[in-house]
Amino acid sequence: MTLWQRSLRILQAIVERRLYRLRLKSFKGFVSLAVVGAILSVAIAACSGGNEANSPNETPNASPVSASKQNVELTLVSFAVTKAAHEAIIPKFVEQWKKEHNQTVTFKQSYGGSGSQTRAVIDGLEADVVHLALAGDTSKIEKAGLIQPGWEKEVPNNGIVSKTVAALVTRPGNPKGIKTWTDLEKGGVKLITADPKTSGIARWNFLALWNSVIKTGGDDAKATEFVTNVYKNVPILTKDAREATDTFAKQGQGDALINYENEIILAQQKGEKVEYVVPDVNISIDNPIAVVDKNVDKHGTREVAEGFVKYLYTPEAQQEFVRLGFRPVDEKIAQTKEVTDKYPKVKTLGTVADFGGWEAIDKKFFADGGIFDQVQAKIKR
Repeated sequence: MTLWQRSLRILQAIVERRLYRLRLKSFKGFVSLAVVGAILSVAIAACSGGNEANSPNETPNASPVSASKQNVELTLVSFAVTKAAHEAIIPKFVEQWKKEHNQTVTFKQSYGGSGSQTRAVIDGLEADVVHLALAGDTSKIEKAGLIQPGWEKEVPNNGIVSKTVAALVTRPGNPKGIKTWTDLEKGGVKLITADPKTSGIARWNFLALWNSVIKTGGDDAKATEFVTNVYKNVPILTKDAREATDTFAKQGQGDALINYENEIILAQQKGEKVEYVVPDVNISIDNPIAVVDKNVDKHGTREVAEGFVKYLYTPEAQQEFVRLGFRPVDEKIAQTKEVTDKYPKVKTLGTVADFGGWEAIDKKFFADGGIFDQVQAKIKR
């Protein structure tokens, strides 16, 4: 295949992709693109038919999209605590996709701290879909040129597919009497939490602590003093949420652990005896899903990747999230007796929007020299 023929093929693929993403927003625009696509197709067909120099390994009429493949592999990169939910949901999606498209989908899965996973994708881990702990991490992948702007508008709920709140895990019998956020700054209390520099949940933990002061009438100065006192009681900052849980539960360190409510519920379902409280001043921990545009276009997996993302919003998938401890993003499911009985009501719930969004939050709290670094500088371990 000649260089200019390859160029025509690339142009054809671009047109097909644009047609797919435009969703027929206007009839005129559709017709224009369709005409261009048809011209390119005819040109390529003509060139292919008259060229005997094609390599035996090349298929001139091969489609760049996954619909032409019998088997498709997706790479899902997610933060650690979603593993159980995805392992329950993925087989259901695979079965449905096979039934509807006669195509077998397999998954490569990678789980870890959200910050670490984000860097891995930016550095070359070719994820087709990312499910991260916070929208700020997804935005970093967007800024790296891998995800197109507007990703959060392509699916329901601004891209948020799972959510939970922060909870405080205590030792049996709660010997230190830990019931609220303020109990964490008391002398003699040791708290286990992850490092906000590497873990998405740790950023949520920090924000939950900060939010507890602001939502009860405190200002930035009071909030800074409070979080400094709390982090003085943290003997070690773990890499991610899973490591924090292991440090607390398996190694026996600390009197309390800040963790996702869903992670605690999942542990209880596995037969572990876990005591915890959900503070009634809390933060809504919202987890976004996104297709990694550059990678799915490279792999020819856009159709399947988008199908999987949309499936995660279905009642069937959301029920799995609920079953494994997440609070549902589907309001109809949220109002069911199963959900209202399962989850303690939070009286005062903060959101990322209250603090200006993740870009503002990262700049203020977690950038080099931000409030978290300032707090750490004051602590002598």
